[in-house]
Amino acid sequence: MILKEEHVILVNQNDEQIGLMPKMEAHEKAVLHRAFSVFVMNDNGETMLQQRAAHKYHSPLLWTNTCCSHQRDGENNIDAGRRRLREEMGFETEIKELCSFIYKAPFDNGLTEHEFDHVMIGKYNEAPVINTQEVADWKWMKPLAIQQDIAENPERYTAWFKIIFEKFYEHLTQNITKDEGES
Repeated sequence: MILKEEHVILVNQNDEQIGLMPKMEAHEKAVLHRAFSVFVMNDNGETMLQQRAAHKYHSPLLWTNTCCSHQRDGENNIDAGRRRLREEMGFETEIKELCSFIYKAPFDNGLTEHEFDHVMIGKYNEAPVINTQEVADWKWMKPLAIQQDIAENPERYTAWFKIIFEKFYEHLTQNITKDEGES
């Protein structure tokens, strides 16, 4: 079976689609493209992290958010996030978009992530059924523990996760404060 090379959606600074490009070429040329990152939380306030599979072409065996990838042409952000949760983590749950931002992260292998990233959150309380082609391991961690571990062991985490987690943590702490103020 011949796998068709996946394309990413090229965008401008306003997240307006301006074309398509093969994923590897976009990462080689550091071209801005649309992406998403999903964070899944449980009722204990923990975040599900995944460890990337050992054979990944960049960031192998590093810890990162629950899942992340690229939207397909014509696919909305939520549908893309739910598809990738099924493909990587083996479950479905409702997700919603929190924020979006642009980041650029070069890797040692010459590739660069230059993404207009849509950050999403969902809730799930069960163990995932991981796709071992994508994921080596998984775990639940409290956001404060993640923040502390990133500070102490940044080499254990993907470049994009360290950037995205700051925004995610800010959102969590703002919403926890708001929720506590309403009780």
